Amino acid sequence: MLKEQTIKIDNKEFYRHLSRIAIPISLQSLMLAMVAAADALMLGRVEQVQMTAVSLATQIQFVQNMFLAAATSAGAILGAQYWGKGDKKTLENIFNLMLWFCGIVSIIFFLACEFAPEKLMLFFASDSELISIGSSYLKIAGFSYLLTGISECYLAIMKVTEHVRTGAFISSSAVVINILLNGVLIFGLLGAPRMEARGAALATTISRVIQLCLCLGLSSGQKYIRPAIDRFFKIPKLLIGDFFKQCLPLMGGCLCWGIGFTSYTAIMGHMGVDAAAANSVAAVVRDLVCCACNGIGTAAGIMVGNELGAGRLELGKAYGIKLKNISFVVGFISTAIVLAVTPLVVNGVILTDTARKYLVGMMVIMSVYMIGRCVNTVMINGVLDGGGDTLFDMYSLIVSMWMIAIPLAVAGAFFLHWSPLAVYACTCVDEVGKIPWVLIRFHKYKWVQDLTR
Repeated sequence: MLKEQTIKIDNKEFYRHLSRIAIPISLQSLMLAMVAAADALMLGRVEQVQMTAVSLATQIQFVQNMFLAAATSAGAILGAQYWGKGDKKTLENIFNLMLWFCGIVSIIFFLACEFAPEKLMLFFASDSELISIGSSYLKIAGFSYLLTGISECYLAIMKVTEHVRTGAFISSSAVVINILLNGVLIFGLLGAPRMEARGAALATTISRVIQLCLCLGLSSGQKYIRPAIDRFFKIPKLLIGDFFKQCLPLMGGCLCWGIGFTSYTAIMGHMGVDAAAANSVAAVVRDLVCCACNGIGTAAGIMVGNELGAGRLELGKAYGIKLKNISFVVGFISTAIVLAVTPLVVNGVILTDTARKYLVGMMVIMSVYMIGRCVNTVMINGVLDGGGDTLFDMYSLIVSMWMIAIPLAVAGAFFLHWSPLAVYACTCVDEVGKIPWVLIRFHKYKWVQDLTR
């Protein structure tokens, strides 16, 4: 175990590096969350059931993103360290590995959405109208799921090779186009047909096509890392082993978290349309407020990984400690933001009086949840993962989410018949409850290691 002593950090250089990575990624995360917000606000202005159905249907992409996140995060962990070491050839091989994995996942989800959308919707709702609307959304949006995996590989490589701004520009451009097309196709503006939920799906698909075209076009410059086509089938076995050594625990963690989060949505969806509608709006707010911690978490993994891969273990450790302290500050700020925007959110969408009452309570509960979410995102998905300590995330999720939070929520919803707010509170206990465990793991410093060969 490494000792607590650390070297002194150049604060000016640290914050310059942090802001250079975190700000574009936070904005990118914000723009992506804005798509869900736009869908919710626009469809909420059409009809509550339209908004709720699309919110439930998009959980399919949420699950797909868990598989993609495992591969791109594994690539980013290794990529950050090899970039710190200056090994571009290995980065190209890592790119190839990500494309292989993400391509297969994207095809599977595309086929499921095209040929069995009703069966997929049955996981999240029992109401026939919600299932019908959600299925029509999935049949169109499924084509966007086919393209997402390729784009995410390009964006992941851009983040770790100092092209964060380019990646943020690509994502932001696609999001702006998505939102504009949402308005046109959902409401039937500018002579377009009024498509409602199907319009939101078509807007998403068109924007994904544009996003992929931008990735291919902008990464054609000499300074960008691209997949090595001549070595696409000749990836070194040792690197494949290193990749899956990171990817499999990450996939376990992502699936535990993603399926668990989807289970939360399904549980709330079976508690009635009002509870599902309130939860849908609360989820949009949560994703918007989490953008800052997502950016700092990603930056933490890259910064720590760069230093560890370059052999500067003590500096990487010092960066991790400083980022841990920053995570608490961001968490409390996020709590204040959630409480401040609650009146605006509650009055911003058309809900029944019952759903509005649920939403107020969910926002208060979520404000406490944000502390745990920010701390865990930066420390687990940032610092620990940046040093290759990827198993802990899966262990912590199995215990806190699958052995505590989900059983409590299921029992409260289906057996004890608790109120929707009590059940919602159960879905938030995992993030806050595991903070002490995360701190103990952090201070063992198993994450301070060089993963390069």
